[in-house]
Amino acid sequence: MKTLLHVCCAPCSIVCIDTLRQEGIEPVGYWYNPNIHPMKEYKMRKNTMVEYAKSIGMKLEVNNEYGLRLFIEGVYPDFDRRCGFCYALRFDETARYAAEHGYDCFTSTLFVSPYQNQGLMRETAERAAAKYGVQYLHRDFSPRFHEGQDKARELGLYMQNYCGCVFSEEDRYRKRPKKKKAEAGA
Repeated sequence: MKTLLHVCCAPCSIVCIDTLRQEGIEPVGYWYNPNIHPMKEYKMRKNTMVEYAKSIGMKLEVNNEYGLRLFIEGVYPDFDRRCGFCYALRFDETARYAAEHGYDCFTSTLFVSPYQNQGLMRETAERAAAKYGVQYLHRDFSPRFHEGQDKARELGLYMQNYCGCVFSEEDRYRKRPKKKKAEAGA
């Protein structure tokens, strides 16, 4: 089965690729992530993914569209529903690419994250698959999330600390517990 694997970053791809290979599926990676900002972060994640794919002998197709304007225009003004737009943006493009290049199916490394809305992602991927006439290969990779993160650390891969969009970066700082103020005179 010719499978296209949408990849969001190298650390998240580790157990997804491993799982598929254990099933006898040799995925081809597909980099398309116009949600990742700023540009420096986008390049770091992309370059890390390119190097990781080479190191494990996985073919990787790169759609190098840095989509700041596309992403912002798509989520404005309803920023609270940005994840749904983000899933649709990436899964539609992945399904389109899969259909146009003779793939039987597609899936995504986003399904490894316990922080993503698994139900909404699945619905969105199924809609994209139906729209472009390819199969969506559902796999819940999330039970192996921490295993993949540990392996990424062992390999010394660049590991981000937010989903990718500017709003998730903002959330990361808002959710941090505030440090206690030093006692007076300390």
